[in-house]
Amino acid sequence: MDGDPRQEIHDVLVIKGDEVLDDALPVVREVPMTIFLNGRELITLVTTGDANKELALGFLLSEGFIQSRDDLKSLRDDPEAGTVEVEVARDLSMVEELWERRTVTSGCGKGATFYSVLDSLHARPVTSELKITPRQVYHLMAELNRMSGLYRATRGVHNSALADEEGILLFRDDIGRHNAVDKIRGAAFLEEISLEDKVLITTGRMSSEIIIKVAKMGIPLLVSRSAPTSLALDLAKRVKMTLVGYVRGERMTVYTGGERVKG
Repeated sequence: MDGDPRQEIHDVLVIKGDEVLDDALPVVREVPMTIFLNGRELITLVTTGDANKELALGFLLSEGFIQSRDDLKSLRDDPEAGTVEVEVARDLSMVEELWERRTVTSGCGKGATFYSVLDSLHARPVTSELKITPRQVYHLMAELNRMSGLYRATRGVHNSALADEEGILLFRDDIGRHNAVDKIRGAAFLEEISLEDKVLITTGRMSSEIIIKVAKMGIPLLVSRSAPTSLALDLAKRVKMTLVGYVRGERMTVYTGGERVKG
């Protein structure tokens, strides 16, 4: 990770017992990124400063501002200014009205995710014949961990990946777990990767808004190193999503949708 612009070296004091040591350690960068939609400032996200187009698209797809490729007229990224300008070719009046009613959720890293009760209605039941073995889950999580260089250097980011049964197709990281998932969605949108037969792997907590976000993507199976919340389980059962959590080594817990996990 030497030379990675997403990290900076800072002088620190490391204390081990009674011993105090001077050291210099990498710290993940935290920078604002503002999305402008049809000429209006929509929101500022705090991110690692990379893959801004993917993050903006993933966020707009998740929040309903974009629904298909036909909606996207233009996409301009200005890394120096920390802005992404998006033009869409659809009436946003209803989406903007719902936007005003939304609630800020428990996003980490000062990212922003908003939802209302209508989100759970928009997240339709997932229909997929995808099945996976425990051995494949262990392999995918091990592969995600191997790719997590920025996390190993700084301990300051969450990682997400899109995979099929054979391996990881897309990997993204960010200081916010929601941002990392949105980057995956934006990248899949740009690369025209279908999602209904894929697995999403994350290092973050499986909370209700993550379930809604993944369900809107049409992904049937979510795998995490962490555990879910009670509302996340309720929503996952409603949309028929498989949740596999606390994947550590060769141990995991299947919380919902066990029919997709082959013994």
